Amino acid sequence: MKLLDIGSELEKIVDQEFKSLHSGGGRSSIQGGQSAADLALSDLDIAGYAKQRSQVLPLSARGASVLSPYIRHNLLPLQRVWDHVGKAPFTDREKYRDELLWQEYARHLYARIGTRLFSNLRFEQIWDKPGDGWPQGMACVDFATNELAEDGWLVNQTRMWLASHWTVQNEFGWLHGQEQMYRHLLDGSRGANLLGWQWTVGTGTGKPYGFARWQVQKRAPELCGSCALKSKCPIQEFPEELSLEAAPYEALLLSDPNLEATTGPMVVKENKVPTTVLLTVDSLGDSDPALVANPELPVAFVFNESALAKLQLSSKRIYFYLETLQDLAKRRELSVYMGDPYEFAQQNSVAVTYAPVPSFAKFKDLAQIHPFPWLRLPHAKSVRSFSAWRNK
Repeated sequence: MKLLDIGSELEKIVDQEFKSLHSGGGRSSIQGGQSAADLALSDLDIAGYAKQRSQVLPLSARGASVLSPYIRHNLLPLQRVWDHVGKAPFTDREKYRDELLWQEYARHLYARIGTRLFSNLRFEQIWDKPGDGWPQGMACVDFATNELAEDGWLVNQTRMWLASHWTVQNEFGWLHGQEQMYRHLLDGSRGANLLGWQWTVGTGTGKPYGFARWQVQKRAPELCGSCALKSKCPIQEFPEELSLEAAPYEALLLSDPNLEATTGPMVVKENKVPTTVLLTVDSLGDSDPALVANPELPVAFVFNESALAKLQLSSKRIYFYLETLQDLAKRRELSVYMGDPYEFAQQNSVAVTYAPVPSFAKFKDLAQIHPFPWLRLPHAKSVRSFSAWRNK
């Protein structure tokens, strides 16, 4: 376990401590940290969101809030954002809250079925053919992949373009495509990213989303005009409709026989007195329940060295984590390590907030486990679709 000097310049930390643990990519213009998250929320105005949320260009016309990196890491809990937009115009408020519920649905689904989300959920689709489904030369695809590589963030519309073009148009495996996108996304959540790809390529609904020139002309018209392929557009027409066969069905989509395990503890579970609060990437904000409940305790965060070596995330994500930790260090006594967070938890008496992800089960003998801040508590009924989950 190596202690990192979190007070150093971030470029120096990344260069010296993460040299072989990321895939490059520089630093995003979206800054990490609770202070940045609070400022972004205070500036949020969703008037016009319902009409503009899918707009890609011009940038000034975009309606997307760009809060997802802060929401993913619980710097902005869903309930706080939900409450913040309570006085917005009705149509915009309801549409925006639908998107917050989609994030909650992804968390519920992943918490219930776990790594099964890496396989076709309900319908068969090509998913094991490796390759690069984002060939260069199309202005729309180049614009989206450049923004992904430079800032680590995309509006939902261009995420759908890229996912559809990768699999529906080019027939490359969706699992490989989502992994490439996941490496870059500051809001990279396994649950949300896997779910988004499954629904776009048709494995969740049976109806793949077809990407064609029409969407680009509607959402980013200037791209077609400047495209070198405008006279021979590869996506001039919608792809041929596919009739997908049903995949082996996962019974957990219909009911949850172990709701307690999905939800996590409903009250604080204390096994012994904690001496340290341990934060995870799923809960890095000042409102982390374990952090709030133990204001006098020192705080620790452990970068999972073996996981980083395997994932090779973009350096943008590393910078985002480090910016968040540097910001927290202004308010709490914080130690940051490189090593194994599960080993750290066994060697120290730690208080942790439950995270609805499969890897949380690797934590053993925790001193104190705090409930996850759900927007809606998980239920045991069907989660086979967003509407089924929502209207239970």
